[in-house]
Amino acid sequence: MDQRKRKRMISNRESARRSRMRKQKHLDDLMAQVSQLRKENHQIITGINITTQRYLSVEADNSILRVQISELSNRLESLNEIIGSLNSNNGVFGDSITFNEPAADSFLNPWNMAYLNQPIMASAEMFHYWSVLEQKRDREICLVIIKLKKLSLKSWL
Repeated sequence: MDQRKRKRMISNRESARRSRMRKQKHLDDLMAQVSQLRKENHQIITGINITTQRYLSVEADNSILRVQISELSNRLESLNEIIGSLNSNNGVFGDSITFNEPAADSFLNPWNMAYLNQPIMASAEMFHYWSVLEQKRDREICLVIIKLKKLSLKSWL
């Protein structure tokens, strides 16, 4: 009887040791997963920040170009008025000389550039994509942390 009891006790200890090892391996795997998810989350946030900076830079450049287009259009109009005034008053230039604005369908026509005021849709979609990825990573991290807490609570019981 004593031999059976001792054998069972040794078997139970070995089983408990294996169980603790499995639990520790699972805990280590979850910790590695948390670390990996945090790293990916950091990379996503960095990507969002870089994309945001690029977007803001392009938007600032577009604003500057819109102002320059407006200024140049005003200058051209003023120069045409001056030339028209000189032509009508003095006839100095003989035939009327004017600097024509670009054709109505021209790419450079400032009135034809309504698309400059439109937002860059790819950027908005990209922000949405990055935020969805970030939310997914955050949820995965939370789930792993919850699993870790449950495991640590069970180990204390």
